[in-house]
Amino acid sequence: MAADAPLRAVVTGAAGGIGAALAAKLVAEGASVVATDRDESGLAAIADRLGTYAVPADAATAYGVERVIEEATAHLGEIDAYFANAGVIGGAGLETPDEVWAQTLDVNVMAHVRAARLLMPAWVERGHGRFVVTASAAGLLSMIGAAPYSVSKHAAVAFAEWLSITYGDKGIVVQALCPQGVQTAMLDQAGELRDLLSAQGALTPEAVAELVWEAMQDDRFLILPHAQVAEFYRRRASDTDAWLRGMRRLQAGFDQLKEQNT
Repeated sequence: MAADAPLRAVVTGAAGGIGAALAAKLVAEGASVVATDRDESGLAAIADRLGTYAVPADAATAYGVERVIEEATAHLGEIDAYFANAGVIGGAGLETPDEVWAQTLDVNVMAHVRAARLLMPAWVERGHGRFVVTASAAGLLSMIGAAPYSVSKHAAVAFAEWLSITYGDKGIVVQALCPQGVQTAMLDQAGELRDLLSAQGALTPEAVAELVWEAMQDDRFLILPHAQVAEFYRRRASDTDAWLRGMRRLQAGFDQLKEQNT
């Protein structure tokens, strides 16, 4: 891609939250954007407001991913950057049924795998491309009370790492966005976890999108909107047992809070 050519991007989960903010930031920076979401009415509203090209689809399914990439390629000519942003919380603990685990893994992990499978061959041939995964601080640190979310977000980060290792020397930039609390519908749906996720300050989606754009200028792998996550991540790696003890104390506090609310 020529240095002065406009970016051609796809954003999944773009009907609201971080996805809508990413689409807005990209448009503001001169990019041509294809926005997709399974929420057709929300997506249409974003497309009307931003002038993006809308592709209603479920980007967690093989068919949905194929449709998004086919329509985006037809509309844009080529895809330069893919923002794999769609995500779900998905259940709580061991009582979570298998079908919820499967759905969570489909949305939070396999959507990335299916998109990368279709995009990488052409990107490698062209010698450039950018794949940005919206994971979570939970993918680096875990999240109490949310086993499927924690496991799937760890897997999302691991897949992004694998992509970077495998394709990073072939012109492909891979980045993993790992925020803590963000003021989105997902945070509102987190129930008793909402206050915990917001303890370090819940950022606006627009603030997160600004930080993603900044990170795109230096191609850093980890995009950490909450600066304290880097220090927590270091502590986890340097003394895992101490970190786990700290997390168990956090779990005990959360259990106490749940008892008070029942």
